[in-house]
Amino acid sequence: MVSSPGAGGRSVLEGAFELLEAVERATEAGLTKLSAECGLPKTTAYRLLEQLVALGAVERRGAGYQMGPRMYRLGQGWQPHPRLRSASEEPVRRLVRATGATAGIAVLRKGQTLVLDWTPGEAALPAAVANNVAWPWFTASGKVLVAGARPDLPLGPLPASWRQEAATIRDRGVAYDREEVVEGVSCVAVPLYGGGGAPVAALCVLTDPAHHLERLAHVTQGAGMAISAGLRGR
Repeated sequence: MVSSPGAGGRSVLEGAFELLEAVERATEAGLTKLSAECGLPKTTAYRLLEQLVALGAVERRGAGYQMGPRMYRLGQGWQPHPRLRSASEEPVRRLVRATGATAGIAVLRKGQTLVLDWTPGEAALPAAVANNVAWPWFTASGKVLVAGARPDLPLGPLPASWRQEAATIRDRGVAYDREEVVEGVSCVAVPLYGGGGAPVAALCVLTDPAHHLERLAHVTQGAGMAISAGLRGR
């Protein structure tokens, strides 16, 4: 069943995952839009979506579909390092108490910044941030991860100024986002290391543009060092 070819020679499993990704991108979408986006016949898309609904991976909402609770639970368990969540829990909690700002753990996947967890600070997260988990690579977290990663990441053409900016990020161990992604939100991020040469994740702190980001960077780096030590089993 899994290996049986579907539309365009795709397996049933490939078609199901393409539909899941399309539902995730759209947040909520109807059958016609999802089938067109995935290049699947509507009958095939409907059959796969209904199977995903039965499994709890997708759920119906009116005439459309959205991600289901089972996918949320499975996704919450994923992490790029086996100790990332446990090693970051207490340092992030202390960081939020010390700064009052919201802190998050992010990774780089398929050229995007993917936020795994937010720990809210004194102010509520802006809706534009709270309702998204995937962002362009040039967030503060994305910058610090790209700067320390291998050179063949799928990012497309990079700005001419990136080489110098990346060198500065590696030298200082911190990256900034001054309202470059979300208006009214600035961010500082530091890399988290699990023993290899490239960072496995990033610790980021969100604040308003009036905040002194360089001062915030100092305490964020301290928390990042504590998390990295935990990742190495120290």
